Amino acid sequence: MSMNILGKRYYFFFLSLILIVPGFLIIIFRGLPISIDFTGGSLLEVQFDSGTPPAPAQIVEFYNGMGISDVTVQTTGRDSIIIRSPFLADETRTNLVSSMESAFNDTITVLRFDSVGPVIGREVTNRAALAIAVASLLVVGYITLAFRGVENAFRYGICAILAMLHDVAIIFSIVAIGSILFGWQVDSLFFTALLTVIGFSMQDTIVVFDRVRENSNIYRKLPFETLVNHSIVQTLQRSINTQLMTVEFMLLALVLFGGVTLRQFAMVLLVGLLSGTYSSIFIAAPVLVVWQNKEWRSWFKRNNQPALQN
Repeated sequence: MSMNILGKRYYFFFLSLILIVPGFLIIIFRGLPISIDFTGGSLLEVQFDSGTPPAPAQIVEFYNGMGISDVTVQTTGRDSIIIRSPFLADETRTNLVSSMESAFNDTITVLRFDSVGPVIGREVTNRAALAIAVASLLVVGYITLAFRGVENAFRYGICAILAMLHDVAIIFSIVAIGSILFGWQVDSLFFTALLTVIGFSMQDTIVVFDRVRENSNIYRKLPFETLVNHSIVQTLQRSINTQLMTVEFMLLALVLFGGVTLRQFAMVLLVGLLSGTYSSIFIAAPVLVVWQNKEWRSWFKRNNQPALQN
């Protein structure tokens, strides 16, 4: 075995922290950018026939003048803009568009109008959280049952959940950074991508752990860390080839050429699936080894060996 992946496990843990911490700092200080799908509100996408929509600050000022606060405006790169605001009834929206045409002396075409009440938004949030919780419990139960012939089988399930949480944290971090750079928000498409990534991450982690289980019966005399490293090397080529050749290139094309409305969804999938492959190899299996070796006992201990005498 020429690759000692597990020997560098703490470098991989540190790399994950570098990717996760900035996004979570943004969430702590700026809040999670939640869309109307979960908070309730209205989304209005309008197109200006002149081809030159007003600046976002002008739209916000116009809404404030109409007595509507807490408005965010996102440009689409074309001659349209997306306006998110508190909940608007259809009649209010019609009057708003008419007033906007008069205020900006332009003809406006409504491309999209979505409204979600706060009750529906809370229900969607609760159902999404419940789906993730149930999926996690089922995975732990399945892995514990499937690995019942292996010592400490439940650890494999817990490590798979930790890898999944790692991927979830990466996705939230990316969206938090994207909220500043591109105006991204957590919407229903985000949760669709999130659940897809969770499923992929679990599947890839189980493949790695299943190879560990098989090798446990073949190489009984090998140290556990060596056995797990050998299992990772055996599955490494399969994971990378499957990920890059069948998924990532297509998602990259969708990010580059799929249009503004699908860009966030494709980007979340692109980063999330890449993270799912990464976590299966460089997070889940190393955490399993750390747990097996009980390495936390020596994390914060000083080196008490006497200094060498000259």
